[in-house]
Amino acid sequence: MKNFTAKTRIATVVGGLAVIGAATTGALAANAATPAAPAAAPAAAAQAAPKGLVQTTHLSIAAAQKAAQAALNAAEKAGQKVSVAVVDRDGNTIVTLRGDGAGPQSYSSAEEKAFTAVAWNAKTSELTGRLQQTPTLKDIKGTLFLAGAVPVDANNAPIAAVGVAGAPSGAQDETFAQAGVDALGK
Repeated sequence: MKNFTAKTRIATVVGGLAVIGAATTGALAANAATPAAPAAAPAAAAQAAPKGLVQTTHLSIAAAQKAAQAALNAAEKAGQKVSVAVVDRDGNTIVTLRGDGAGPQSYSSAEEKAFTAVAWNAKTSELTGRLQQTPTLKDIKGTLFLAGAVPVDANNAPIAAVGVAGAPSGAQDETFAQAGVDALGK
């Protein structure tokens, strides 16, 4: 067998690592581009999951965009100029659409309505009754207890919400938000 110099051995190792890295990166990129595989059986998942890991369901950006666009389309069809926000379970904004001619207050109002709906897993029109019982709820930062937002549920738990603001009434805003949620089932 041939004796290699230290430089040759190092170059060979570095080259080999580069090939392994490229193959791993390619595999990861390919996996990211393909749909996720179905969830493993609960027993298998429990064995593979590290302790303290909590799995949650999230709305994809594509689904959030679909819901927001459906809500905006419903409002435009009704001749209303609104903003639409879709937030995740933690109240973080996934997507916001400000319709042409929507008022400046509608953008933040849509986000706050959506946050309120997902936080309490209820339509904001239903939450106004809770506010009458407990008026200090309105003091929670980032909430807006006006009709116009609908939560998105998966397995009886909130995972997102669609909020709409800018129509002359909260009832109209909520109708448009519901159109966004309904679009997710299509």
